[in-house]
Amino acid sequence: MTQPTVDPADALAELGRIRLDETSLDEMLRRIAELANRSVPGTRDVSVTLVRGRANWTAAFTGDVACQLDEWQYEQHRGPCLDASASGDSISVPEMAAEQRWPEWAARARAVGVESSLSIGLPIQGSVVGTLNVHGAAANAFDPAAIAIAERFAAYAAVALANAHLYDSAATLAEQMREAMRGRAVIEQAKGIIIGERRCSPEEAFALLSKISQDTNRKVRDVAKALVNQAVRRTRA
Repeated sequence: MTQPTVDPADALAELGRIRLDETSLDEMLRRIAELANRSVPGTRDVSVTLVRGRANWTAAFTGDVACQLDEWQYEQHRGPCLDASASGDSISVPEMAAEQRWPEWAARARAVGVESSLSIGLPIQGSVVGTLNVHGAAANAFDPAAIAIAERFAAYAAVALANAHLYDSAATLAEQMREAMRGRAVIEQAKGIIIGERRCSPEEAFALLSKISQDTNRKVRDVAKALVNQAVRRTRA
């Protein structure tokens, strides 16, 4: 059995120390895969599958073999990682040579040196679920103690991913709101310029911006920004 290079308790502690304001969701996923690979006994490679609706993808992996085995499941719409993500359960394949549920996948796994696997469901947030997929180079690589460690790690990882997903969504929304406010500000500036030049109402100024936007196939915000920049250049000339 492959011996871990990181104590499982230390791996959980490291997960808990990750700061969401300093770590992207992609980086969080990569660290989860690496920590699982280094802390679960018997592990050769690890991948993290994410599922949103009918879309499945491998969000992080420690070796190409793990990614390839995931991709086959996505193409065929069946396999332990997809079943585990749907159920939230742990699915163990102790011996690829004796696997009857997904014999074609098991044969592919054996061909690339994987003789056992463990997929653990990750309920993350809302419509997003996933699995932690752990692959072993030997049959029966994951004894009950190793499975317990992997399941405990997955439970912590699911919480970390849920928090990271929420933080990432909130940060994206905040940036979208800031961008909208910046766009509104430049539109108001452009309206002011038009009002000053044409002695028209705010409604008429916005109507003019909209017409230029339609005629030039540009966003109103971009038209307004160009007008403001032009006014600034005239002032400086």
